Amino acid sequence: MIVTTGNDVVGCAVASYVGIVRGIVVRSPSITQGFRGRVNRVLGGNIEAYAEVCEAAREQAYQRMVKHAREKGADAVIAMRYDATEFEQGVTEVLVYGTAVTLSRA
Repeated sequence: MIVTTGNDVVGCAVASYVGIVRGIVVRSPSITQGFRGRVNRVLGGNIEAYAEVCEAAREQAYQRMVKHAREKGADAVIAMRYDATEFEQGVTEVLVYGTAVTLSRA
């Protein structure tokens, strides 16, 4: 599955637009990650425990979007974007979305 933030795929033409696809994950840090994050927040610097939570959420949301695109019969996802919203303290929604397409060689 080709996934790009661009609006096209080099060497290919969009044969058809399948539709919008997305992957959504809602995450919060584990007790251990929360503790490590609070300690690092006091000490300063990069808060690696929180970065781990964010990266895992983005990867899981991305995989869900790719699965959604495959289920719709797409070859690629163009104009892919990430979005995140904290809707409760410590609870964040990560959304990845894009336009699923089928491709033909140009």
